[in-house]
Amino acid sequence: MLQVETYPLGPVITNAYLVFDEPTKKGIVIDPGSEPEALLKRIKEMELEVEAILLTHAHFDHIGGLEKVRAQTKAPVYIHQEESEWLADPQRNGSSLFPGVATVVCNPAEHILQGGEILQLLGEQFEVIHTPGHSPGSISFVLEGMIFSGDVLFAGSIGRTDLPGGDYSTLMMSIHDVLMELPEETVVYSGHGPVTTIGREQESNPFVNGMMG
Repeated sequence: MLQVETYPLGPVITNAYLVFDEPTKKGIVIDPGSEPEALLKRIKEMELEVEAILLTHAHFDHIGGLEKVRAQTKAPVYIHQEESEWLADPQRNGSSLFPGVATVVCNPAEHILQGGEILQLLGEQFEVIHTPGHSPGSISFVLEGMIFSGDVLFAGSIGRTDLPGGDYSTLMMSIHDVLMELPEETVVYSGHGPVTTIGREQESNPFVNGMMG
């Protein structure tokens, strides 16, 4: 049984996720966030072998700690092809757009995704789903009973679309045509804020149930 730990990191309080299998001491990191010291400390304490670093998208608050995490874990990085060049581009990853934010420039990812892949990690199958709208290369990672949705869907809200490459209608298609087709009990691990479920968002999220947007 995989365990999931959440680390709200950096000035934007971005959720970094550590997913691990305690018996085998293997794990993955989803979105290393910024200022990842607490995450790295935990990985070291548990003596985890990190098999992969999965990026839901390449905005600065999700990749600011990427090189520190990659350096300690030696794990390969996975990103969608639409945003592979954003890692090294402060304009596109947004780090040059906000005063007071440190410029983020990362090395290339080891693996480029298109969506539709099945990643064999931690003895499980992680399905890669292209869920654009918040950004053109946003992807979600799905395995039995849970989804890591990045900034596509939040508890009671949705991702912003006013950053470069964002598009509201595309985001709503990703939510309604993809995420909302998942079983209601699916646990949603978002890029910001608390954990929720697909069923809960169908009932109470105004952007999902037609009360707004």
